[in-house]
Formats: sequence, C-alpha cells, structure tokens
Amino acid sequence: MKRVCILLLLAGIASGTAYAENAQQSKMATCNKEASTQALKGDARKQFMSTCLKKDAKPANQQDKMGYCNKEAGAKALKGDARKAFMSDCLKKK
Repeated sequence: MKRVCILLLLAGIASGTAYAENAQQSKMATCNKEASTQALKGDARKQFMSTCLKKDAKPANQQDKMGYCNKEAGAKALKGDARKAFMSDCLKKK
C-alpha cells in the first residue's frame, strides 16, 4: 500500500512539473511570436521578452505596478500622449 501511495505521489509531482513546463513553453512561444511580429531585435527584443514573460505576475503594490507599466511602455517605445494614455490604462488594469 505504501508503494502505491508513493508511486501516485511521484506521478502527481511529475505531471505537475510537466504542466508547468508546458505552460512556460507555451508562454515563451507566444511572446517570441509577438516579438517577431513587431520585428524587435537586440536589446528591445530582450526587454520585450522579459516583460512579456512576466505579464501574468500581478504587482504587489502601487510602486510595483508603476514599475511594471513603465517597463511595458518602454518596451513599446511609447512617448508623449500615447505613453500617458497607455500608463493610465495599465495602472487601472492591475
């Protein structure tokens, strides 16, 4: 009986790890495709990928939220009124 329980536990851990890897791989593929669509290269692509992969992470406080939105705006190279509008929308979402 103990062996069965141990095997089931190990199978559950393995399947959870496989799911996490598949989710991360899927997210990476989606972000990579989006970066290619935007024809990003070099540092701009690295920054975009970093931001894209962290998108689901919810900022803990207002300061984190501001930093997150600021990085997003920087990755999109927004300036002026477009940046203000984006920042306003981004800060309301999270």
